Amino acid sequence: MANVSVYNMEGKEVGTMELNDAVFGVEVNEHLVHMAVLQQLANNRQGTQKAKTRSEVSGGGRKPWRQKGTGHARQGSTRAPQWTGGGVVFAPVPRDYSFKMNKKEKRAALKSVLTAKVQENKVVILDELKFDEIKTKAMVNVLNNVKAEKAIVVLKENDEKVVLSARNIADVQTSLVNTINVYDILKHNTLVMTKEAVQAIEEVYA
Repeated sequence: MANVSVYNMEGKEVGTMELNDAVFGVEVNEHLVHMAVLQQLANNRQGTQKAKTRSEVSGGGRKPWRQKGTGHARQGSTRAPQWTGGGVVFAPVPRDYSFKMNKKEKRAALKSVLTAKVQENKVVILDELKFDEIKTKAMVNVLNNVKAEKAIVVLKENDEKVVLSARNIADVQTSLVNTINVYDILKHNTLVMTKEAVQAIEEVYA
């Protein structure tokens, strides 16, 4: 089991914590991580783009000029793709881009990125994260104290003061144990978690 230092909000080491190898010490499966990122990006797509094909554009029912003898190239319709105002070749139509991954694959992908962050020493564990008031500067100070840049902060339960304090900081995101995902973890350099959040993750995914 990996031993990770636990810090307080001032950035001082106040102890250590053993991480469960079933969650933070698995074999990293890059293929599943890649699939999980693709799935999230695909599922976020609206898929509402639309353009008209030559069969949907109005007009063009009549042959613009006779087949031979005009000196022009032969044409059958003014709504063919080569005409201004004509239809689009292979026009996009509304579609659903989403696809499914098995639950076991999703869990394995999440464990892989958590393990990778531990291996890269990009995990910071706080003994607690609580504020008396909503204050962006207080959150900036905590992140600076633990040297966390471009961080995702994982909480066990929704804490409005923490979430709103972090909301205005560029490249910082808050997330809950039940909403963390592969894409968000990969997008940020540092994974900041409270002790409670780590224990909750181990309970859910071990």
